[in-house]
Amino acid sequence: MKANQKIKSGVFADLFCDDEKDGKKNFLSLYNAIHGTNLTLENTKLERKQIPQAIYKTFDTDISVLVNGRLFVLIEHQSTPNENIPLRCLEYYVHLLYGIVPARFRYREPLYKIPAPEFYVFYNGRREQKQKPERERTMRLSDAFIEPQDEPTCEVEVKFANIGGEEGKNLPVVQNCAIMKEYCEFMEIVAHRRSELGTYPPDEALIECYDKAISEAISKGILVDYLSRKATEVRNMFVGEYDYDTDIKVHEEVAREQKALEDARNFLNEGIAPEVISRCVGLPLEQVLELQKEPIVSSTDKQ
Repeated sequence: MKANQKIKSGVFADLFCDDEKDGKKNFLSLYNAIHGTNLTLENTKLERKQIPQAIYKTFDTDISVLVNGRLFVLIEHQSTPNENIPLRCLEYYVHLLYGIVPARFRYREPLYKIPAPEFYVFYNGRREQKQKPERERTMRLSDAFIEPQDEPTCEVEVKFANIGGEEGKNLPVVQNCAIMKEYCEFMEIVAHRRSELGTYPPDEALIECYDKAISEAISKGILVDYLSRKATEVRNMFVGEYDYDTDIKVHEEVAREQKALEDARNFLNEGIAPEVISRCVGLPLEQVLELQKEPIVSSTDKQ
């Protein structure tokens, strides 16, 4: 189950798959907890599958493994759960198939066997929901169909489990997998430490935050071997990981700032006082005064 070293693992993917010492063992422990099986490394064929992050950046903490010919996909989801996950999993599965099925076999007459997928999403986020979501449920692609079908001709099912907080620790998949339980406990510590920093802390503060979280977990007997071996790597994974929520917030803030600048320029062209513009669009007065120095653009110039 050798990982593609060009693709950086998140902590979840590393612990439950890519870690060179215990990744396979941890993965199989979680697999057995989900299926109620007792597979061992000696009698189980595991093959890691990945797609480029450039194609599917928002699932960069995924775990995709062929288990005795079945494609088993585990995803840790830290942004707000949304109902489009089955659609995204369908896209994800197709991208994986491109790397599994040779192009020359797709158009041949004999049937080419492909691995049946299983999708599991573990939500570990902290954002409040308007309606308290179920701890475990099955999400289906057919729920998104414009025309409902009693017997869908195309279906993707995703098993969803909210493993965050105290209630999450009581789920069977967590209780039946010791390493998963410790992971949840570690993520609780990380979330608590991270919440003290605000939205956009500097890297130095993040590094200190995650170092303290790792030290605290070790002192409490949580993931001791893993965190002792890979403390620096784990901290760097957290610091450098892709944060979907933060990415969205940054884009929204950029869009708001651009709109404010556009409105300010239009008001200046109308001869409105900079002090009034500053209050109306929410820009600092100094910034509006700088905009005032720009050449006035007439409506004919815009055309």
